[in-house]
Amino acid sequence: MNDISQHQDRYALSFTSGALLTREAVIAAPLYLEARDWGIVRERLRTENLLQARTSSSGFRLAREVAQRLAALTDDELELLRDTSPSERGHLMWVAACRHYALIGDFAEEVVRERFLLFTPALGYGDFDSFVHGKTLWHPELAEVKDSTLQKLRSTVFRMLTEAGLLANGEIVHATLSERVREAFEAQTPSDVRFLPTRDSKEGAL
Repeated sequence: MNDISQHQDRYALSFTSGALLTREAVIAAPLYLEARDWGIVRERLRTENLLQARTSSSGFRLAREVAQRLAALTDDELELLRDTSPSERGHLMWVAACRHYALIGDFAEEVVRERFLLFTPALGYGDFDSFVHGKTLWHPELAEVKDSTLQKLRSTVFRMLTEAGLLANGEIVHATLSERVREAFEAQTPSDVRFLPTRDSKEGAL
């Protein structure tokens, strides 16, 4: 798995290429399981244009982004990703984004899951803006982000939530995890079920 030291460092904010990237992940994951080398995967994705990018520059960015997120998953999770339902893929790719991008992970745990557990499922752009504002004390780099960039980040996060089946019509949707995906997330310490709006875990409910 990737080094997640960024959780104690500056937030990485480079997640505006695509959204959840489930389609791209289904293409890239088998390549890694065959080669076991993300450099080879990125090269094949780019040179063969397997992601069907419109330009070489967008293909480069997309290949790099999907490889970085998938590298946050374990080999067992990548095996699952290759043979899963759309719902399971959505949950796996959401957790991959949460692991790779501390900002998304913190928002998932501190806002999305918290609101779900407190039976206040409404979630809007204002909640994201308030979260970012509250984080500027510990992450001063957020104060330097342009409004246009913040809007793009916010829009991308909400698209990810929607594509993962975790948000619909402005309300958080309960994540019904399959047993094998839940076991994979709970194998982490702490359990990565914390990134999802669900009470179906060994953590129990509030």
